Amino acid sequence: MNRKTYTVTELNTYIKELIQRDGELAVVFVQGEVTNLKDYKSTSGHMYFSIKDDRSQLPCVMFRGDRAKGLDFELQNGMEIIIGGTMDMYERDGKIQLYAKKIKSVGDGAIAERYEKLKAELEEKGYFDESIKKPIPRYVKTVGIVTAKTGAVIHDIQTTAARRNPYVQLVLYPSAVQGEGAAEEIAKGIKRLDKEGVDVIIIGRGGGSMEDLWAFNEKVVADAIYECNTPIVSAVGHETDFSISDFVADLRAATPTAAAELTVYDVREVFDRLDSYEVSLQRAMETIIRDERMRVARAAERLSAHSPVHKLEVSKEKLEKLTHQLKTSALRIFENKKNDFINIATRLDAVSPIKRLKSGYAFVSDSEGSAVTGAAAVNEGDSLTLTMSDGRLVTNVTEVMIDKS
Repeated sequence: MNRKTYTVTELNTYIKELIQRDGELAVVFVQGEVTNLKDYKSTSGHMYFSIKDDRSQLPCVMFRGDRAKGLDFELQNGMEIIIGGTMDMYERDGKIQLYAKKIKSVGDGAIAERYEKLKAELEEKGYFDESIKKPIPRYVKTVGIVTAKTGAVIHDIQTTAARRNPYVQLVLYPSAVQGEGAAEEIAKGIKRLDKEGVDVIIIGRGGGSMEDLWAFNEKVVADAIYECNTPIVSAVGHETDFSISDFVADLRAATPTAAAELTVYDVREVFDRLDSYEVSLQRAMETIIRDERMRVARAAERLSAHSPVHKLEVSKEKLEKLTHQLKTSALRIFENKKNDFINIATRLDAVSPIKRLKSGYAFVSDSEGSAVTGAAAVNEGDSLTLTMSDGRLVTNVTEVMIDKS
């Protein structure tokens, strides 16, 4: 069997993608003892350490920004803690580690236990099944939003939606997003917008600690999402934050801005596509018109070839041709006959008696007008008439002399 040979980078990238696709590793809570804690106060402020139990240890990192929000005490080696965070791989070093978002000392792990317990319960009931996820409409007209009426979330969604498609209507249901009663308000907003018939609903808030995001981890919100007929996009916290609502929703967005980009189509792309369709349609119509014109022209040629007018024109041309040929033939025959007549006339003229008479010859006839063809036919005393070119002579024969030679 042929096996693919990976580069180190390709294999690390593949492992990283496997980890990121695993929902169980998106939000994990791990308990253990702090060890290998590096001095973070004199460097970048990022915290690098490990946690261990009696058999294993796990590399951890907590970035400075997360430390400011998710750690309210000074971490020390040997402490027993519970970390809430995300498993991921640092590709450059090929190092799988836990990216800590929240750290509590042991005794504060009740919230993590509640999260894991509710997540397992809802997963068992099928709330997370991909088969029940509703598709997000491609072209929406109205977007419902459940979030605080002021703040970065609604501003980011409004700005992104206006940039992508100013024709889409945004319907805000203002709700508390943290604190007592927030979960109930969020659930109420989902149900209200579902009845209003919007095309898609975005629920969300900005980043914060697990306690800040907890309203989106309540069962009342999960139930409202699960029972909603309208597709829901969950955009809670930052990219690395995962809430129960993210798992139940039809689509999870890393940020509220991403949620707006995923739900509001870019009208400029539609206009560009329409322009492309217009050009294609125009070219198709020009091709059709050209083909039809050629077809009509060929049909006209065939019709013209069989029309009475065309046949009359052809017959007229044939008649004119035959008339010309007849005239030519007649002239040729006339010339031939004329030449024949001249030849005959010439020959006749050559033997013409009149012409001979003019040469001094005479026509001899007897008294009865019969031609005398020889001397033997004449007797002495006969009266003869000599016809000449300019008259006649009457004479009597006094002597007949016959040439005996």
